[in-house]
Amino acid sequence: MNLRDKRRKFGQNYLTDPAILYEMEESINPQAHDRFIEIGPGMGALTRMLNHQSVHITAIDIDEDNISYLKKSLDGPAEYNFIQGDILKSDFAFLDRNDHRIAGNLPYNISTQIILKLIKHYNQIKDMHFLIQREVAEKITGSPGSKDWGKLGIKLSAFFQTEILFDVPPEAFDIKPKVTSSFIRMSPLPKSLVSNDEIKNFFEIVDLSFMSRRKNIKNNLKSKKIDWDSLQINNQLRPEDLSLESYLKIAREIAKI
Repeated sequence: MNLRDKRRKFGQNYLTDPAILYEMEESINPQAHDRFIEIGPGMGALTRMLNHQSVHITAIDIDEDNISYLKKSLDGPAEYNFIQGDILKSDFAFLDRNDHRIAGNLPYNISTQIILKLIKHYNQIKDMHFLIQREVAEKITGSPGSKDWGKLGIKLSAFFQTEILFDVPPEAFDIKPKVTSSFIRMSPLPKSLVSNDEIKNFFEIVDLSFMSRRKNIKNNLKSKKIDWDSLQINNQLRPEDLSLESYLKIAREIAKI
């Protein structure tokens, strides 16, 4: 496999604009004794911005050539741990504390999968900063009643406060992506609104609710026995018009049956 094919396979678009990298560093604001998990460090552009005294960085990349390069080229003052592996197959054993800061320029084709997988490790995360496709960022930060309020945003809003910090143009990368990117921050809520035991059922209800955006919530959930009157939810609304609170009520009502 030649280099271009490999980079296409792994979704490797490396950020090279120093002004953007500086803005990312300012947004993340590394502090002494921070413990970072960087997903997809590539050639280490963001890694170098996190390279502060008394900082610990665990960098995981699927590309063994990248890991080999980083081991040779990075030498303090931060303490490093490099892992070659597929983040989607990881058991996240390196999340061994409750204050990890997670960052990365995520491959667009798997960014949603990565973020959803991190939900179960909510209690071990201090914050997350990701560079992702603008369209996905808008879905993550969507609000009820908007076209962006959907499965992804509803699921994540039960665990995190989310915000788009700034946009990044295609010209900021060595290989220009076809879309604009956004740098986002995700901060855990003081207490998650869904427990680990409730996640599976909650996700199932949200997914079912959006089987068809053109149908109302009653039609999409017709396979479930729901007392809409007791929940005080208008079942004629479309799924994008329901609040997070409504989805939590529905999921818990169904879990009782």
